[in-house]
Amino acid sequence: MSAPRHLDPSGERHGGMPTWAWGTAPDHLATRDQLRRMGLRPGRQPVAGQLRWNSSKACRDGGVREAYLYRIDLAEPIGPLTPGRARGLEAAMRARRTCPTCRIERPYVISTRLGECTTCADGLTAAA
Repeated sequence: MSAPRHLDPSGERHGGMPTWAWGTAPDHLATRDQLRRMGLRPGRQPVAGQLRWNSSKACRDGGVREAYLYRIDLAEPIGPLTPGRARGLEAAMRARRTCPTCRIERPYVISTRLGECTTCADGLTAAA
């Protein structure tokens, strides 16, 4: 059995960037999402490598997706949610729930595909 085409721990084929196929990365490296689940963030450390895998979601780049890997031992803890950050997040979510057409805050996030709440998209505001 041949090695997966994305497996390149030395980085010879990927411009010096150590590369692993999906599920083959060393245990001391993690993606941003994996770090987040551990309560960590990459901090100011450089990228230590990358994961590459084939995916039908990646229309460009030949159907290949990538994720950067960071060293877990150099990762920093995620900072606490300060009152200012909490207000900012609350305001951002309120903006995502407010319909730009009728200016009513809905209990759901407005669809970017529709661009307005479902009531306005269905044309029901004219009937009201």
